Amino acid sequence: MNKKVCIIGIPMDLGQKHRGVSMGPGALRYSGLASALHNLGYIVEDYGDINVPIRDTIMDNKKIKFMPIIQRICNLAYGKGEKAVKEGYIPLFLGGDHSISIGTVGGISVAEEVGLIWIDAHGDFNTFDTTISGNIHGMALSALLNYGDKRLTNIGRKGPKVKVDNVVIIGLRKVDEEEQKLIKSSGITVFTMKDIDEMGMSCIAHKIASKFDKLRKIHVSLDLDCLDPVVAPGVGTPVNGGITYREAHLLMEIISNTKKLSSLDIVEVNPMLDIKNQTALIAVELTVSLFGKAIL
Repeated sequence: MNKKVCIIGIPMDLGQKHRGVSMGPGALRYSGLASALHNLGYIVEDYGDINVPIRDTIMDNKKIKFMPIIQRICNLAYGKGEKAVKEGYIPLFLGGDHSISIGTVGGISVAEEVGLIWIDAHGDFNTFDTTISGNIHGMALSALLNYGDKRLTNIGRKGPKVKVDNVVIIGLRKVDEEEQKLIKSSGITVFTMKDIDEMGMSCIAHKIASKFDKLRKIHVSLDLDCLDPVVAPGVGTPVNGGITYREAHLLMEIISNTKKLSSLDIVEVNPMLDIKNQTALIAVELTVSLFGKAIL
């Protein structure tokens, strides 16, 4: 695996209604992310944060949920991701809400196909035609697969940024009714919490690794609400019955063993809702497992 990492903060909270995820990058840095990676032997450079307008200063038409600014920030993220990959870095994107991934995944997939592991309690597969909330962070994955509004699907470049066959959702347990229909019709690979309960995380993680056997690169998009709220309380949209602490580490460890990790999103950390920075600290622990830290 490449040993150069660049950290890119995207403190955007415009894709959803809960305030606080804009402080996620700061919480993750405060929790020792860079030093933890450095201790694993990585060269780490922090590129700082993309400048995101403060939500209260924006005059907005609520029907489009800050669309023009989200487009602009995602295009910037796209460019930074593309540049980082060209320069030989593993880009590590710190959100912010999950809408940032419309830009990050697009940017890192310009040069070649990647496998996308979407670790999330939610499908993020809505469009403006199916959404109940209207929140764009719930449309991020569908936009990457070219479903929905062209203002989102054409960020960076036109059309899909990843192939359906190269995407896996894991940890799913909360889906809107119309979104459920769209996910099923897409043919995307999904492992719900029921699947994890029945099959076990080890079996599923190895299935995912095998699925991407012919690809050279894997991007992980880690939404901290994938975890059970007892483990990670500092998220805006918690859902009971999530991935446990050890299941999450096992997943990271098995992905790490593929030696294909090429980029990572960490999203939806909300310090305003957290307890003693617990969620950010766990996010850092999971990151170092993903980057190769082993028990022995």
